[in-house]
Parts: sequence; structure tokens; C-alpha cells
Amino acid sequence: MKIVLFGASGRIGQRIAQEALDRGHSVTAVARHTETLALQHERLTVTPGDARDADEVARLAAGHDIVASAIGPSGGEERAMLSEAAHALIAGTKRAGDPRLIVVGGAGSLEVAPGELLLDSPSFNPAWRPGALAHRDALEVYRAEQALDWTYLSPADQITPGERTGHYRTGGDQLVRDANGESRISMEDFAVAFLDEIESPRFPRQRFTVAY
Repeated sequence: MKIVLFGASGRIGQRIAQEALDRGHSVTAVARHTETLALQHERLTVTPGDARDADEVARLAAGHDIVASAIGPSGGEERAMLSEAAHALIAGTKRAGDPRLIVVGGAGSLEVAPGELLLDSPSFNPAWRPGALAHRDALEVYRAEQALDWTYLSPADQITPGERTGHYRTGGDQLVRDANGESRISMEDFAVAFLDEIESPRFPRQRFTVAY
């Protein structure tokens, strides 16, 4: 498959790109600052671009089977950034001929109890709250979209660099915890789940989550 990946220079984005390349896919890696992207491969094309520009999304997505986004707000960026990007990604993907859209989301909007979001729980790190709210707002943009084939993947509460095991469990809108009550996933296995959904879609027009 041909995948265009926005936000490819981030920690999760680079792992998604590597996983896709390892599986034999071709990747167009899009980033605002391409100099931070360390990957090199014969099936990798690196190009500058901004997911908040629908015209740019349409141009870069043309000829691809999958539009993927691993973008996130950098320090100091406004909360509206992810919602703006969601609108642009949807519009640009449609203009490009409606390839599938799959997005890296946040964990803060997952439920830890009926009606209670992780971002509102006492244990949630206050420093993460602005980003969690931005991801929550973007999710609502995707959920309002009825025509495009989109998927939104939320990580576990804790996502860190680690081992690629190839194993994970999936959930819907509820946080997935292990037997010890922890919710965690490595960035490498998150990338595995992301590519599994690209290759064998199970969650069209839905949010799902993964954890051990």
C-alpha cells in the first residue's frame, strides 16, 4: 500500500513509518520540520507539509491508499491546532479521492468509569491536560464525519519507547487495563496495532484503543 503519513518526525510517527516500511509498504513522510526525521529507505519519500492546510493534504494524499496522521501540538501551540488539522485532514482526504484516514489520538478522552474520562481523574497529570483536551476536541470532529472512512486510535494511559512484542489488547471508548490495574503500551507495539488496522480494518468510523 501507499501511505502518506503526517507528523512522521515525531516519536510515534517515526515508529509507524518504520513499521510500515518493514511490512513492505511505501511511505510518504510529511513533517513541518523534515530535518528531524532520521529514517532512510528506498520506499520512503520525505517532504515538508502541514496537516492544517486542506489543499496541501489533498495534494500530498493524491495517489495514496491511506492517509495517516500522527501529529500532535508542540509546546506553546494552541489547543485548537488538532481540531483545525482534523477538519483539514478530512477535507483534503476527500479531495484526494477518499482514501482511508487513520489518526493517532490521545488517551485522555477514554472512560475510566461510566461518564468519567481519564483526563478528569485525580491521577491524571495536569501537565498533560491541555494536549488531552485538544485530542478530545479533535475526536469530536471525526465523530461528526459520516461520509469519510476514518479511524481514531487512542493509546494506553502510559505509552513509552520499548519493545516490539507484536501483542496487544483492544478496546473501544474505555481505558484498557491489565491485571494490576495498569494501562500501558510501548510505542513500538502501538505502531504494530496502527499498521494492523491499516492492513485489516476492524474499526471503521470508530475510535479504538490498545494496551497490554
